[in-house]
Amino acid sequence: MKHTFRGLIACGAVLMAGAALPASSLAQSTATPAVAADAPKLQAQVVGLDGKSLGTVLLQETPAGVLVTTDLKGIPAGDHGFHFHEKGICEPAQKFTTAGGHFTGGDHKHGLMVMGGPHGGDMPNQHVGADGVLKAQVLNTGVTLGAGAKSLGDADGTALVIHADPDDYTSQPAGNAGGRIACAVISAPK
Repeated sequence: MKHTFRGLIACGAVLMAGAALPASSLAQSTATPAVAADAPKLQAQVVGLDGKSLGTVLLQETPAGVLVTTDLKGIPAGDHGFHFHEKGICEPAQKFTTAGGHFTGGDHKHGLMVMGGPHGGDMPNQHVGADGVLKAQVLNTGVTLGAGAKSLGDADGTALVIHADPDDYTSQPAGNAGGRIACAVISAPK
């Protein structure tokens, strides 16, 4: 018997959207990491190119990495690159170029399919249906909300950026994912 599900597994694993898996794989793959009540977390508004809110993103530290939960509406249908970027500045008038390049979290190349990769900020593409809704969870094992080189919450913050096109997972330096269509400033947890 086959089961289908729409789940997102850690960076270093794969996006499984509508994929058929045996029942034995399903239970293991869809488990959400345990999150302690006092674990660092933060919520940020995601804005579109018009500067209006598209919803929120919640980041929670887990023993395995940072769990990224989206609750967004108004994203164009299709597949979109989904990355953390190096600067916590989301200026719609500048088409979010103010967020800088990808957050690397160390000396890594871009891409989930590249030797020496991925960047800490690289995550699987996200699929948005005709309704424009993006409700998803991604476990990113290449970042932390704590201190250190992998920290998303340093003094300057970082940004979550959604791109117009899908990341090809190989092109340097950023996966050829097209323009930036949505952005959220990620600040240090208080």
